[in-house]
Amino acid sequence: MSLRLEGKVAVITGGASGIGEATVEKFVSEGARVVIADMQADRGAALAKKLGEQVVFIRTDVCIEAQVKAAIELAQERWGRLDCLFNNAGFAGVNGDIQETDMGEPYERTVGAMLTGPVLGMKYAAPIMKQQGFGSIVTTASIAGTGAGYGPHIYSAVKSAVINLSRSVAQELGPFKVRVNSVCPGFINTPIFVGQLALNEKEKDFVSPLEDVSAMAQPISRAGQPRDIDNAVCFLASDESDFITGHALVVDGGMTLGSWSHPDTGPSFTDAIGQILGTGELSKLDMVYHADDS
Repeated sequence: MSLRLEGKVAVITGGASGIGEATVEKFVSEGARVVIADMQADRGAALAKKLGEQVVFIRTDVCIEAQVKAAIELAQERWGRLDCLFNNAGFAGVNGDIQETDMGEPYERTVGAMLTGPVLGMKYAAPIMKQQGFGSIVTTASIAGTGAGYGPHIYSAVKSAVINLSRSVAQELGPFKVRVNSVCPGFINTPIFVGQLALNEKEKDFVSPLEDVSAMAQPISRAGQPRDIDNAVCFLASDESDFITGHALVVDGGMTLGSWSHPDTGPSFTDAIGQILGTGELSKLDMVYHADDS
C-alpha cells in the first residue's frame, strides 16, 4: 500500500510538542520529509534526531520574518520543493476581561505568534508553490474562531482572522493549484491546554480529571487527542483533498453542534471543570504563556 505523503516535503511550525509533534511523526510515517520550525531547541533537535534523516530542525520564532523565511528556504534548499506548510505554532495568549487587556508584550505576542506567523508562512510558501504549480497550506485555527465562548477574547479574534485569512488566500492561490485550508480543534488533550491553567501543586492533581470531564463535553464521549488533528492535517496535505480549499475543518467531537449536556455531568464543560478545580468558574483561572507551541 502506498504512503499518503510519499516524497512530499513539509514545514511544520510549532512542531516540537503537542499537535505539532504528533503531526511531524504522522507525516514521516506517511513518507514525508519535514522541517520542524519551533522555538523549543532541545525538544525540536531531539525529535529530529529520533526520526532520522527525513527530518531537520531549525529554531524559529514565527513572529520574526527572517526566521520564518529561513525555515521555508531550508525545505527547498535541502529537498528541492515544498508541498505542505502547516502553520501550527501558538498558545492561549493574553487573557482576561476586555477592559483589563494588556496591550503590551502579551497582546503583541499573541497576535504575532498566531496571526503574523501564518501570514509570514503564507508569504514565503506562496511563491515556491505557485512556481511548482502545487501545494497545500494548512493553519491551526480553533472552534474559538467559529463562535463565542470557547476561548479568551484575543485568542478567539485571532483564530477567526486565521480562518478568513485562509479563505482569502485560497482565492488568490487556487488558480495555481495551491490549496489553503484551516483546521479547527475543539478540546485536545495537549500541553497547550494544561499549560493554560495556572495550576498550583495541589491543583495539578486534577489534570487527569480534566481529561475525564472533557470526555463528556461533547456527543463523542472522549477527550480529543493529537492524533485527531494530525489525521485531519495529513488529509488536507495529501492528494486526497486536492479539490478542497478555503475550508475550515472542525475537529471537535461535536462540541459546537449546539446546546447539549451529558446526562451524567450537567450543563456545561466549563462549569464541570470549575467544580473540579474548586473555583466555580473557569474564567477566573489565569491563562499563561510557557513558550510551548500547540
